[in-house]
Amino acid sequence: MLDRSGKLGRLLYSEDTDLIVEAAQRQELGVPFMGIVYGHSANVSIGTCVKDLELIMTCSELEEYANSLVRLPL
Repeated sequence: MLDRSGKLGRLLYSEDTDLIVEAAQRQELGVPFMGIVYGHSANVSIGTCVKDLELIMTCSELEEYANSLVRLPL
């Protein structure tokens, strides 16, 4: 999924903790990826998630998230 999101030029939003592990491995090995926005329903409401995702997409550039993991809430 990370490779596909990179080819599409999009951040990947997920609640899957396995992607956190994958991001850490890629960062350690220097394997590029577009970026992951992680939010788990136990930690953030759907409404907050939507507001934070909108903020990310309207107030920043995609390149700012390259090879990084952003945890919600902001």
